[in-house]
Amino acid sequence: MPPKNANMQKITALCEKMAEKMGYELCDAAIEKEPTGRYLRIYIDKDGGITLDDCEAYHRAVQPGLENFDYNFLEVCSPGIDRPLKSKRDIEKSIGLLVEARLYKPVDGKKSIQGLLCAMDENEVKLRCGEEEISLNRKTVAQVRLVPDLSALDDEDEE
Repeated sequence: MPPKNANMQKITALCEKMAEKMGYELCDAAIEKEPTGRYLRIYIDKDGGITLDDCEAYHRAVQPGLENFDYNFLEVCSPGIDRPLKSKRDIEKSIGLLVEARLYKPVDGKKSIQGLLCAMDENEVKLRCGEEEISLNRKTVAQVRLVPDLSALDDEDEE
């Protein structure tokens, strides 16, 4: 993750402490400017997934500690099933799963490559594409995100 300014470091530390206290994992926290104002978005997760009730409980618990920071709206949400891989924990949990690496510039005419994640660190992303293992320089990769496995939904449709 890129370095954060001092306020974001304080916000992240506060959010992480509250997440751990409540049994959640802090996936990310960011202030994003939009036409309607500055949004502080906090992404939390837990084994089995986050519910709306989890987001509400965390929001109520963390908000008083965030009152001295400059933002207009606080959002607490799930990182989603197609979340970008940012944290070391996300990467470790995703080894062997199907991911999509989005590239800054096309490689062999492609701006994205799908494959099974073999490894990922600050220097490279290794994917297994069929029988071939490819290595991408991390500087050429804009984002790596999970590709959701929706095959269980197909099974439900057949019933």
